[in-house]
Amino acid sequence: MIIVNSRFLTQPISGVQRVAIEASLEIKRLSKDVKFITPRNIIHTDIAETLEAEICGRFTGHLWEQIDLPIHLNKCGKPLLLNLANTAPVLYNNQIATIHDLAFLANPNWYSKKFYYFYKFLIPRIAKNSLKIITVSEYSRQEIIKRLNVSYDKIEVMYCAISDKFLNSVNNSMPNKYGKYILAVSSLNPRKNFEGIVSAFNKLNLRDTKLVIVGCKSKHVNNPKLKTMIQSNNQIVFAGHVSDDELIGLYKNAGLLVFPSLYEGFGMPPLEAMACGCSCLVSNTSSLPEVCGEAALYCDPYNTLDIADKMRRLLEDSELRKQLIKQGYSQINKFSWSKAAKAFLGVCEKLNNGKNCVSPRLVNNTRRCRKSIC
Repeated sequence: MIIVNSRFLTQPISGVQRVAIEASLEIKRLSKDVKFITPRNIIHTDIAETLEAEICGRFTGHLWEQIDLPIHLNKCGKPLLLNLANTAPVLYNNQIATIHDLAFLANPNWYSKKFYYFYKFLIPRIAKNSLKIITVSEYSRQEIIKRLNVSYDKIEVMYCAISDKFLNSVNNSMPNKYGKYILAVSSLNPRKNFEGIVSAFNKLNLRDTKLVIVGCKSKHVNNPKLKTMIQSNNQIVFAGHVSDDELIGLYKNAGLLVFPSLYEGFGMPPLEAMACGCSCLVSNTSSLPEVCGEAALYCDPYNTLDIADKMRRLLEDSELRKQLIKQGYSQINKFSWSKAAKAFLGVCEKLNNGKNCVSPRLVNNTRRCRKSIC
């Protein structure tokens, strides 16, 4: 029996939660020997129903993860726990942890002090106590080795993929509300470099082209400077959070996606854009060259002149856009949730068949625990 920590069902969807959801849906499809356990404050009820998620404990949030979840697991015979969304119980060691990136260590100024110090305490202990660590790129594996002093063999790389909604977007025909525009998509975290995007866009001084920003403000960051920059230019549209269908329409109608992120463990928006036939300008740093390959134009994220020059080049060079779009369709085929889920299950199977395996007696105890979940 494998237990999946499904706290992500109680969290708003950003990149980490999207990965956890997509991987879980595929894991559920591939294996009947998996149970999804969650706190009571579920917000993604349809996904929870599909996963047949079970509620346990009285707490929510980190308290649930650190107290209720390990107590429940200990009562059920200490089965293997699969964590998909960065955090995990500190005092439980029969588990696999997924660590997407270490951005909070790369630059603490990108986050609130509360967030930084909590994760600085939590993540190294999770890494130490877990049997295996899953991460989403070779770049992130090297970061974990360097910053957490973890051995290479303890870390497995499993690439993310994109939702089938983006892969099957041919029939999406959302109207174009903005005319000619450049699209920027991400959470409004400083490492996503929206200040650099806006500064570069302002340098272009385009009267016939807008900059449309899609993203949610993180509760862990506050950037009044960015807000002022956005409000000072009437060619910049802040669309906030949008549905997947709306986002697909925005990708399809955009002149290009600009994604000059300062630090990425993987980087989902460029692949989403590629699936929708949108050319991409991305950073030449962290994991992005690994993920995007030859299907994107690259820029120096710390140089707004370079970002602006590359944006103008993509807007004006239709042949380059066509070439990148064609290569993008090939690039996205390298990633799939089926591959990722099979890899997750393969690691779990090896651990369950090894010295850390859960015996049939303990698996039976886990099944009997089902009635006591409340």
